[in-house]
Amino acid sequence: MDTITHGIAGALIGKAVFRGEDMFASGPMSRGRVITWSLMLGAIFPDSDVFRDLFSNDKLLIVTWHRSLTHSLVLLPLWALLLAAITLAFARWRKWEAPSFAALIAIYAVGLLSHILLDLVTSFGTMIWSPLQWSRPAWDLIFIVDFTLTAIFLVPQLLAWVYSHPEKVKARAIGVWLVFLPAPVLIARIGEIVGAPISAQVVLGATLLFTAIFLLPALQGWGAKIRHETWNRAGFLASLIYVALTLYAHHAAFARIQKFAELYPLHVQSIGALPLPPSLWHWDGLVRAEHGVYELRMDLSDKPSETEWITQEHHYYPDAFPNSYIDAARRLPEVQKVLGFARFPVTRFHKEGDVAIVEFADIRFQSARRDRPSSFTYRVRFAADGSVLSKGWVTL
Repeated sequence: MDTITHGIAGALIGKAVFRGEDMFASGPMSRGRVITWSLMLGAIFPDSDVFRDLFSNDKLLIVTWHRSLTHSLVLLPLWALLLAAITLAFARWRKWEAPSFAALIAIYAVGLLSHILLDLVTSFGTMIWSPLQWSRPAWDLIFIVDFTLTAIFLVPQLLAWVYSHPEKVKARAIGVWLVFLPAPVLIARIGEIVGAPISAQVVLGATLLFTAIFLLPALQGWGAKIRHETWNRAGFLASLIYVALTLYAHHAAFARIQKFAELYPLHVQSIGALPLPPSLWHWDGLVRAEHGVYELRMDLSDKPSETEWITQEHHYYPDAFPNSYIDAARRLPEVQKVLGFARFPVTRFHKEGDVAIVEFADIRFQSARRDRPSSFTYRVRFAADGSVLSKGWVTL
């Protein structure tokens, strides 16, 4: 999950569960604001591991280090303790009202746990048992950047802010609505660029939905009657319902790719159903077989008949035939790390003049547009004598 969404989720939990207050409220720093800030900081802290990239030339940290120690359930109590101690010391220095040390530990633990769980439901994998075990569990429920879930986290907090001061309701409601009005169009544009188009009907529907959410409560006057924590609790409940829907959709998608593998039939080495943007209905079914990876893009709104299963359009990514260059590349420590991370690896080989090129691509991160390479493709270039000319990630 992206760091911004983690922070928004943490703030929502602070307000919905711990009675936190708006982070940017006027007046002196209150106990409720400290709670919300702490939840938000705890929810983004695990991604601080990326700062190691600033002090290292190791380009493989993304697969060997990211989502490890700071994302660990084993080390969560330690991080919560340290963050709580720092926060309490800072609050005392600034003479802010703050929760007790024990309460801050619990608050930070919840924030850290929210981050770990929201990363766990994506397809990247999270080393939740590090440093005891370096495996990467991944639940494959939600795409790494999910605008719908981000909106579910954010919109209730904005509504709570809009209706927190009755005398400013209309001005705030119109202001927030104007900010959100172009969002569906911008998201649709992003989807078009990455190969996940959003229909004009969906864009129009989202625009009307934002209009109704932000303006109707203000025009009708009932929005101000809803308590601040009620808006946030409704958002928290909506996020849980959304995750539950992803569980159901993943179950349906996984059943389809299993049936595809059985009917083909395929000798399955690994299998998965991964979320695709832009909606809950779009999934990427992947099967690692003996000599390559089969990919079946699925729209759950389409229900193929029994006779259509075997003829469904799919894509096959074959492994290159083994040769001495591929064998040499596989022996490299860097390639072994890449292959240890990859769940659906494909080996490719070609020559450019006297230069032999071996690539290892994880189809799990294949672009929605198949004319683009996987964002996790590692390339090794060999000279004619077998020496390594260069090695590293393929940049898009």
